[in-house]
Amino acid sequence: MVILELMGFLREITGLRKPNRNEPVTDMSDASKESTAVDVETRAPSPRVDVDDQAISTPEPGAMEYDYTNFYFGAGEDAFALLEPFDDWWKQVKPAGYYLYELPIHTAPGTRVDVEDTKTGEIRKGLVNFASYNYLGLSYRPEVKEAIKEAADTYGGGSSGSPILSGTTALHREFAQEIADFKGKEAAMIFPTGYSANVGTIAGLMRSGDLIVADQYAHASIVDGMILSKAKSKFFRHNRPDDLDKKLDGFNGKKLVIVEGVYSMDGDVPPLAEIIEVCRKHGARLMIDEAHSAFVFGETGKGVAEDQGLDDEVDIHLGTFSKSLGGQGGYIAGSEELINYLRGFSRSRFFSCALSPVVVAGLRKALELAVNEPELGQQLWENVAYMQALLEEAQVPMGDSSSQVIPIMVRDDARIFSMGEEIFREGVFINPVKYPAVGKHKSRFRMSISAAHSKEELKEGAEKIVSVLRRYDICP
Repeated sequence: MVILELMGFLREITGLRKPNRNEPVTDMSDASKESTAVDVETRAPSPRVDVDDQAISTPEPGAMEYDYTNFYFGAGEDAFALLEPFDDWWKQVKPAGYYLYELPIHTAPGTRVDVEDTKTGEIRKGLVNFASYNYLGLSYRPEVKEAIKEAADTYGGGSSGSPILSGTTALHREFAQEIADFKGKEAAMIFPTGYSANVGTIAGLMRSGDLIVADQYAHASIVDGMILSKAKSKFFRHNRPDDLDKKLDGFNGKKLVIVEGVYSMDGDVPPLAEIIEVCRKHGARLMIDEAHSAFVFGETGKGVAEDQGLDDEVDIHLGTFSKSLGGQGGYIAGSEELINYLRGFSRSRFFSCALSPVVVAGLRKALELAVNEPELGQQLWENVAYMQALLEEAQVPMGDSSSQVIPIMVRDDARIFSMGEEIFREGVFINPVKYPAVGKHKSRFRMSISAAHSKEELKEGAEKIVSVLRRYDICP
């Protein structure tokens, strides 16, 4: 029942419906046009769409009338039945815009990158990079690369074992303790990815008959962890403690509430004080995913919980190393009892190969640099303010971001790929985001700012983006 309920939620937020078995496999165009709003038990109604009517009705090439959601469900008995129609569609749409995803990068994820244009075969050099998460510019620092080289000489390329068998090295143990010390917690545990950290923590702790309530904009890894836990799962309206209160009301049993430090598509932060008050009222534990906020928010970089003065009020602190530290992996930090329990019940860690020791060595050095060079964080926030000022002056719609993640709210599903292609040709690498990753008519470009960006790079990138947006009447 839990899985069915979650699948119903996913169908509603993506506009999917289960087809009649007598329908053609891909005859789901109506579903792709449905509203992304769901009922009050899961997600708030979508606001009125403030999009130009002419832009909404702009015809697209036939192939672009479909997206991934049209191929989610299909009739028939063969598990491969959807592959051929999807492949036909995919080969048509790649030149129309989807080719902008998975473009091969030929350099480190610095402030400028060389990116292969798979449509033309060219390598476009020196693009201003707003697509990488490398918030502190640490992944390619000479000190980090040297630490990685030294570890490769000692440990080789990989760990060649799960953490509980042969995959744990001295580096892993030392790094876990360093993360615990940095977060100010009794213990920490390292995961191969941030995704596995969420899945393993949630499904490792919660069980059938328990209740999990997450913010409606929670990351897919959180949703998947909820599904795997088999707990009763609900979603409260984004950053609405009053709706969280309603979702928790009347439930007797174990309860877990999950929020994020910075929401990855909107760049906003949660009202933690009010959420904690609701959790205390109902006896619920609170978990925060600080993937995009750890190491950059707060006086010492612990994250949004520290920034709001509530670090000790959160039960489970989760984060990743692929964002601010520029590496790979994830972690949880909390009480020693929690970590000891999850060593045996976090299946995504228990049954995965441990993070490569060479990656761990680079992460340890990146953490050391982040702690010892607080000016990196200061530079990041100066760059964020500078970019926000540039975009605000040009009247670019940015939503409610208060972080280094800045959404450029295009709200034009039909033309966002065309805009993305022009921005790419102008010399800027930035990711277009459209339905179903965000709601219908909420398409956007997601801009990531780094401490390593120069003011000249920020200005150049902003000017090129604005010039394209003006051609499409997104800003005056």
